[in-house]
Amino acid sequence: MTDFLTFKTFISIDILILSYYLGAIIIPLAIWLSKSYLQRKFKILDRFNNFLKSLFGRLNLKRRLLSIFFMVVVFISMEIVWRMCFEVMIGYFQIVDALKK
Repeated sequence: MTDFLTFKTFISIDILILSYYLGAIIIPLAIWLSKSYLQRKFKILDRFNNFLKSLFGRLNLKRRLLSIFFMVVVFISMEIVWRMCFEVMIGYFQIVDALKK
């Protein structure tokens, strides 16, 4: 307990893992679930959403599928970059731990 209170033991790796899952799962889910609230609160989001819906509605089936595929690829790429950022931070703290030993 004294190592924890005197900062000789890092808790950052556990906190980073928790933060990763918050950012990778809970935050996107919370934003998706609060979409209608955000559109009511911020009218510019509602106008932008309506514009994108009308633009999407004008596309033919091939382009619709292509745009959905593109957005899925973008989302997965963002999740991978999010993961890599946390891997770098965790790796840094593991290097610090290894150098202490």
